[in-house]
Amino acid sequence: MVTLHDYWRSSASYRLRIAMGLAGMEWEAVTVDLQAGAQTSEAHMSRNPQGLVPVLEIDGHSFTQSLSILEYLDETRDLGLLPKDPAGRQAVRALSYAIAMEIHPVCNLRVAKHAVAASGGAITMQGWMQAFIGPGLAAFEAMLDGGDFCYGGGVTMADICLVPQLYNARRWEVDLEPMPKIRHISDKLDEIPAFAAAHPDLAPH
Repeated sequence: MVTLHDYWRSSASYRLRIAMGLAGMEWEAVTVDLQAGAQTSEAHMSRNPQGLVPVLEIDGHSFTQSLSILEYLDETRDLGLLPKDPAGRQAVRALSYAIAMEIHPVCNLRVAKHAVAASGGAITMQGWMQAFIGPGLAAFEAMLDGGDFCYGGGVTMADICLVPQLYNARRWEVDLEPMPKIRHISDKLDEIPAFAAAHPDLAPH
């Protein structure tokens, strides 16, 4: 049995739900309630000393860090998430990292909550999120060629990173109107069952 230690609104967990859906996998979801602080429980810290989700138990292993897990799933389930040529792989990784390593960390819930608390109310949660998600996605938009997917003619790791970030952008009312390439890709990805099924509204919570 494949087990995903998951939180419904976690962008990183959302990425894995998409990828496993693309692979046609079945898994058991175990909720780690981030709002209740379950990520710092002794049980979860033994799974992931960083106190983060997701943790994926698969093939006799327990894995952390969503992008490295995506690459594992790509290599073991032949998902085609990374192009075969080195330049293509670099391009997809650059797009993926632009979200997962630039936008996501600073908009992590614990970071945003700390900023709001430390500001004494001068910063709001929505203001913080909009300050980083908006410019980050605008840069991502400029990196795109303008096709149906983030790179090439099919789903890659970059698309799997984009969709959860768009969920957060809409949640925090980031203006996506100036980003037609992103909106077009989003519309196309919404038509793919694995993306639709992974939506947080459908995840256990």
